[in-house]
Amino acid sequence: MKTLNTILKAFWQEETGLTMVEYAVAGTLVTLGAAAAFTSLGTAVTTQINAIVTAL
Repeated sequence: MKTLNTILKAFWQEETGLTMVEYAVAGTLVTLGAAAAFTSLGTAVTTQINAIVTAL
């Protein structure tokens, strides 16, 4: 019979389940970064268009 210490060591060293979580976290961070970038870009473009319209 395995001791609790041996079972916990085996569980701690097991890394196959972490890959899906890591990909999900990375994907979420990339998505949030892209959304923030596009929002900022949209605001900048709107500001420039309004400046051009005002100048005309």
